[in-house]
Amino acid sequence: MRKNLRSDASSRSRRPSGTSSKAKSSPSTVPPTSSSFISSVSFCFPSGFCSLYLLNSTLRSSPLTRVVVVGALPQEESSKVGGGRKNVRFLKANYIKELAFLGQGDDPVDLSKCCLDLSTLQAREELALRQAEAEAERIGVGVTAEAQNIFDALSKTLPVRWDKTVIVVMNEVRVSSPYVPESVIGGSPAANERVKKVLELERKRLHARGAHSRRRGIAYLVAASKECCHGILCSIDANVQPCVWSGMQHIVGFIMSVGSNTIYQLRLFGSSAYPPVSSRETNPAWSPQQYMKKKKKMAGGMAPPPKQEELQPHPVKDQLPSISYCITSPPPWPEAVLLGFQHYLVMLGTTVLIPTSLVPVMGGGNEEKAKMIQTILFVAGVNTLFQTFFGTRLPAVINASYTFVPTTISIILAGRYSDIIDPQEKFERIMRGIQGALIVASTLQIVFGFSGLWRNVARFQSPLAAVPLVALSGFGLFHIGFPLLANCIEIGMPQLILLIIFSQYIPNLIHGERPVFDRFAVIFSVIIVWTYAHLLTVGGAYKNTGPNTQKSCRTDQAGIIAAAPWIRVPYPFQWGAPTFDAGEAFAMMAASFVTLVESTGTFFAASRYASATPLPPSVLSRGVGWQGVGILVSGIFGTGIGPSVAVENAGLLALTRVGSRRVVQISGGFMIFFSILGKFGAIFASIPSPIVAALYCLFFAYVGSAGLSLLQFCNLNSFRTKFILGFSIFLGLSVPQYFKEYTLVHSYGPVHTGARWFNDMVNVPFSSEPFVAGFLGFVLDITLRHKDRSTRRDSGMHWWDRFRSFKTDTRSEEFYSLPFNLNKFFPSV
Repeated sequence: MRKNLRSDASSRSRRPSGTSSKAKSSPSTVPPTSSSFISSVSFCFPSGFCSLYLLNSTLRSSPLTRVVVVGALPQEESSKVGGGRKNVRFLKANYIKELAFLGQGDDPVDLSKCCLDLSTLQAREELALRQAEAEAERIGVGVTAEAQNIFDALSKTLPVRWDKTVIVVMNEVRVSSPYVPESVIGGSPAANERVKKVLELERKRLHARGAHSRRRGIAYLVAASKECCHGILCSIDANVQPCVWSGMQHIVGFIMSVGSNTIYQLRLFGSSAYPPVSSRETNPAWSPQQYMKKKKKMAGGMAPPPKQEELQPHPVKDQLPSISYCITSPPPWPEAVLLGFQHYLVMLGTTVLIPTSLVPVMGGGNEEKAKMIQTILFVAGVNTLFQTFFGTRLPAVINASYTFVPTTISIILAGRYSDIIDPQEKFERIMRGIQGALIVASTLQIVFGFSGLWRNVARFQSPLAAVPLVALSGFGLFHIGFPLLANCIEIGMPQLILLIIFSQYIPNLIHGERPVFDRFAVIFSVIIVWTYAHLLTVGGAYKNTGPNTQKSCRTDQAGIIAAAPWIRVPYPFQWGAPTFDAGEAFAMMAASFVTLVESTGTFFAASRYASATPLPPSVLSRGVGWQGVGILVSGIFGTGIGPSVAVENAGLLALTRVGSRRVVQISGGFMIFFSILGKFGAIFASIPSPIVAALYCLFFAYVGSAGLSLLQFCNLNSFRTKFILGFSIFLGLSVPQYFKEYTLVHSYGPVHTGARWFNDMVNVPFSSEPFVAGFLGFVLDITLRHKDRSTRRDSGMHWWDRFRSFKTDTRSEEFYSLPFNLNKFFPSV
């Protein structure tokens, strides 16, 4: 890099030929020609070229000496001698780390069109110095970046200054390290309270922002220039983002000298915006040859680098955005009725599948199956209304649970029923035994919920521990997804494809005033595929197929339409007085505890997709208590199976983006209505199971993704987080898979003793994916929690602190308060 340095006097006396009279009359305008005091090379950021000038004593009156000026290329031709005016930025010379030769290139600089307006330059430098002096007083000495960010945030609303490492607010209140509300001292009680509130609010905003505020390099660099350090005067054109330095990372540019057309690489300390480049071979995309070729090809120049906010991670949201109707905002009545009917269609799958598998083993026929489906529907409607009015008040459907199936089968296979010859009598005796076990098992959730025991447990729940629980509440049901769909692939696969097309693709192609296809994708796709399946059935497509294929594919194999009565109202103890067995009751209590844990995960997913805040522990405990009441109602009416929160309906909230409580209450009305009108309910209940399984593939995935979304609250760069997350999810999938495969091969579980009830108490919990993963995540998060605050922050506990109590966040009262002013009599804590 060559230098042509002259004295200030001689440089001012020399004028290039060909300059205008206007330029000559302005002593502060100096055109940089080859014979002047300025020699130049060209400087290239990855997004645009600049010119680099070396000055000696032109700015003698300023505190800067031997200043390097980087002037931008003129953006457009001008009639003036110097072209358009350009801005400048100061950069300390020691930011240059090295200069490396890269190759040859064309010189883009026409020096005859470049000049320096020294008077404006000096004025802007003086202004920058004054601003830097004022800014320097705001910079703490010997403090952390977090402390500086807190100081900057407080200064927006309160007068603050530094006293060594202590922040002095309003000249009386002192905030010392670690700059938390507990560190506020020294002022009057009112002033201290005000500062604490502002400090707490600003800390939350800083945490939510997720990144430290960045300062412009000019404030630091100009302040350093007062010690007569070398500096760089950097002029950036409109297509180049102003230089920003944050930490000791690297920024790479290209330097090309005018005389020899030689291209060099200039590496600067300071910004992580551009990666370090050593040669064209290591990073061909940044080679000078390709850059020059691309520059010539793009007449408008390179695209500007991304804005600073675009480089920041996505902000944390305690309420899910983009929900059309949240928990308290009902859609219009016609739309709400259709959405409620859609929820009714989705919950029918589990309602039909469980009785279809259990009733034949119990000795019942189509008539008993129809009655059992009607009873499950009726009780599900009642329990859903209980939960939405008095429980968690979330839009959660309460329906039969697969978790109770192993314990129910164990009761069915009990030896005391094997001697009964009459199938009708056997069915009723078994049903009464199941009723007794459910009635006793309901006490566990009633006690845990209404006594507040589950509230005390839930207060230790962190977002990190909730991730495996919620995620496997959806992903853990993979065995009733595609495997069930594949029983009739020609029906299940079209249903899955149509569901995705209606819900994901058509809304992107057709933009209407109201979302129709995605919101009612279930109704559209089920009608089409159900009609298609019926045409295959009546057309004789399955005449010569096996019984399993006919059972899965045909639309006339359910056998419940003819067996169902026109009108029938389920009533308590319709199968007779319940019978009780201690062992069966304990086994059913174990299953009840497993559903308690699983429902907790589904409640979290439902609150997420209803755009509500995380569940306060007291509200969750209240919901568990009412779920226990639901098990009691199931035992009294004789459903033959226990209830829990329907995972598929929680996924439907995400598909429709409607989390309204009223919609689910309407669906509860549909359940009760069609359970009484047996024939009409049986028609919808005859939907082939592969169609239902296709719906599961999407809805269970949505619930699992709700669990993964909780990772936004956690520190994924922590090895403790990685261990707890990975270990709990892996064993949550692996352990239940072992128990299920063992049971499938041997017809009994790994724990096989003479006490059947004890076997069920161990085998059932360890066969549940969300239970194993949630239990491991919860225990590991508590036992591996160190006393320092960083571990607590890694788990995301600080994000959920405001929801530990019902009254600490005003939104909790909006979303979860009881109706009819019942909070006066049953307050939440």
